[in-house]
Amino acid sequence: MQWRAKWAQNWAEVKYCSDSCRRRGVTETDRRLEATVVRLVSEGQDAPVTPELVARTAAPDDWQPLYEPARRAARRLAHRGEVDIVQNGHSVDPGSVRGPFAIRAGQRR
Repeated sequence: MQWRAKWAQNWAEVKYCSDSCRRRGVTETDRRLEATVVRLVSEGQDAPVTPELVARTAAPDDWQPLYEPARRAARRLAHRGEVDIVQNGHSVDPGSVRGPFAIRAGQRR
């Protein structure tokens, strides 16, 4: 989620980036995906942790519907500082990331 000028007065209280996010909220599946991201990152596997790996781990037989929710889960965790989102070896802002990315353990800021 990116900062918007209209939120300047109450940025600390902003929880959702849009009305559709507000309506959808965070589901139990979203929480499960967050836990899967944290587990995979903490295990330190040789392969990079990607949203696809998270979705395949959570639902091996029907992972495609979980791909975008896994990306959102990674972005939520990155906003909280629990993980970093990485593209081309560099940590990127979770609110502006586009295209494929990897997830690594959060660096204390």
